[in-house]
Amino acid sequence: MNQNGSQFSEIKKSSDFAKYIDHTLLKPDATCEHIIHLCSEAKKYQFASVCVNPHFVSLCVEQLSDTGVNVCTVIGFPLGATTTKAKAYETHLVCEQGASEIDMVINIGELKSRNLEFVERDIEAVVTEAKRYNSLVKVIIETALLSDEEKVSACQFAQNAGADFVKTSTGFASGGATFADVALMRKTVGEKMGVKASGGIRDYVTAKQMILHGATRIGASASVKILEEAMMEK
Repeated sequence: MNQNGSQFSEIKKSSDFAKYIDHTLLKPDATCEHIIHLCSEAKKYQFASVCVNPHFVSLCVEQLSDTGVNVCTVIGFPLGATTTKAKAYETHLVCEQGASEIDMVINIGELKSRNLEFVERDIEAVVTEAKRYNSLVKVIIETALLSDEEKVSACQFAQNAGADFVKTSTGFASGGATFADVALMRKTVGEKMGVKASGGIRDYVTAKQMILHGATRIGASASVKILEEAMMEK
């Protein structure tokens, strides 16, 4: 664990905890009605953001105008294997529509092939487009598919490319966030970058432990349940 332990002790109320959470709905069968409901919950609980597929960015921007809740979307999701140009252009499009946070997936195959310069350029292309709009970039490294050495390399590339966060998982691979991976990512990037834990976080106890191990953001679809459990502890 790191200094996040003392940071967590300063969370005085559930609304503070809500600001750690990206309220997420990335299912392929999500409807407009589901997304509107997601936004309604995000407004009620004041989560950090809603995280949705690119098609729904404009709808979320409309629903969340002047609420303080950010709109986050995913790029190259969930495999990371689209072309760099496609990732950059998709980033441009969603930022034009009002997305203020971008969660992009690295090219996992190129990382495992040790085409390391390619991986960094791929991330950098997304960061360059996002920064034109002052949008945050979170780099999904898909920890379940990587060795510890590869996790460290991916985090370093994200840092070198100017990203704001590294993120554990898409939630679509063989595994999600683990305490060990979050701690390793935090150790690698230091205190100046964010670490987002995502994938399989379904209760307050797990979310709290992710923060204690170094996470500064939590991606979850069970956000309301997590927050209600946090409120019960207070």
